[in-house]
Amino acid sequence: MRRSAGAYALFVVAVLGFASGLPLALTGQALQAWLSTEGVDIATIGFLSLVGLPYTFKFLWAPLMDRFEPWPALGRRRGWLVLTQLGLALSLWALSATPPAGALQAFALLAVGVAFVSASQDVVIDAYRTDLLLPAQRGLGASLNVLGYRLAMILSGGVALIWTDSVQGSGWSWPQVYRLMALIMAGAALLSALALPRLPAPPADSAGPAPGAARNDLLGFASVVAAVAVGYLATLHLATPLAQALLGPWLAGGKLAPALQSRWVDLLALLMGLGFTLPLAAWAARRARFETLLGGLRGYFSQPGAALFLLFIVFYKLGDAFAGALMTPFLLKAMAFGSAEVGVVNKVIGLWLTLGGALLGGLLMLRLGLWRALMLFGVLQAASNLGFWWLAQYGKGSLPGLLIPAFDWGFVALTQATPVDGGLLMVIAFENLSGGMGTAAFLALLMSLTQQRFTATQFAMLSAFASIGRVWVGPLAGVLAESIGWPDFFIVSTVLALPALAMLWAMRASVQRLEVPTDAPVDD
Repeated sequence: MRRSAGAYALFVVAVLGFASGLPLALTGQALQAWLSTEGVDIATIGFLSLVGLPYTFKFLWAPLMDRFEPWPALGRRRGWLVLTQLGLALSLWALSATPPAGALQAFALLAVGVAFVSASQDVVIDAYRTDLLLPAQRGLGASLNVLGYRLAMILSGGVALIWTDSVQGSGWSWPQVYRLMALIMAGAALLSALALPRLPAPPADSAGPAPGAARNDLLGFASVVAAVAVGYLATLHLATPLAQALLGPWLAGGKLAPALQSRWVDLLALLMGLGFTLPLAAWAARRARFETLLGGLRGYFSQPGAALFLLFIVFYKLGDAFAGALMTPFLLKAMAFGSAEVGVVNKVIGLWLTLGGALLGGLLMLRLGLWRALMLFGVLQAASNLGFWWLAQYGKGSLPGLLIPAFDWGFVALTQATPVDGGLLMVIAFENLSGGMGTAAFLALLMSLTQQRFTATQFAMLSAFASIGRVWVGPLAGVLAESIGWPDFFIVSTVLALPALAMLWAMRASVQRLEVPTDAPVDD
């Protein structure tokens, strides 16, 4: 199949990056800001990062998006895009109508629903982008994807904080913000239906399993869902009491508050439940002959060094994810920065710097190559975590700041001049520049590891492993930050970035083999 090579394809990648990034903050940092304003404690906010679990398990239903075509008039990829974007509009609207303080469990379940549909949208966007771009365009395409992605996060994670500041901003409520985001996703669905190019159908020999396997795919997915449900019940009724029996006596002799002791028990129960659920789900997939999933996994693991690449994918962004897991509560509650100040610096100025970092990273990759880019940007990512240690250690006011004058741009306004802490600005600038460059190189690596016939399945699996840090460290981050304090917490996040760099050094030859010359033929 011939991929589109024109400038319009690169523009489409940027637009889809925007659609992908908008809901992410709404189940992550914007959600944390909403919960912080409602008075929810840090440890609980950390555990509520688990609403992002669908991002780590999306490879389980990604095969259905490779196999089925929900809207034949639009094509396989565009059909799924429109369906998921309409689903996001509806689920965000429902979340806006649910107060977190009065109905925390219902709120969390709705947030999981938003994350599920958002992760599903990411599956099809990743596959569409990979099928659309020529191999030589992947570095620049990854940068433009990050550009659109970060622009969306400026809106949903930055401008939204200014909107909700009752003193210096617009004084909006968080439900109003979420309703607006729902309307934007409805507009994205319309755009996907009318303006995106339709990809040619893949050749018959690369379309995945035979038509007779459709029934097995549906049964396989149902079996995996059933296995996850059994694992959840086992975690609730078996792992939690066992974790209490194991940790209870040891914690009782310590100085931790009872609420924090309970969070450590919950964390151990979660790990035990995962140790039971994941093997059970794998067994269920094999027994039900979930062929599209199994075929995609076999295709990926047939590549040299596949398992090592998978481990590297988990570790490369782990330190970065650990430091950023509770960034919004850290800045709002621990450092006592204002909502508008955090919105301007961390979400607007910072994300613009991320865009610059992503574009710079894509351009540098043309000269550096994939391996050297990953190494350089990985070192910078690790070093950026020490900036947050400095901020936590020495506090705000350590460096001269700026004063941003009041403004009114129509869609966002500051009603009065807003002070910006110099230390906060320095730390955020370094972190976002390095993070943007690292993300661009990382996306190029993921695209290089996929096979076209299983693009959605394999990219979903790889990106799911990449999101393990962002989602799973939240419970540990919240408990650890309250247990050891913020300065030591950021030292730990820096140490966690080092194993990936050691692995990358050892994998130099394997990564360099993925670097595609600009005149290389398209690989089907």
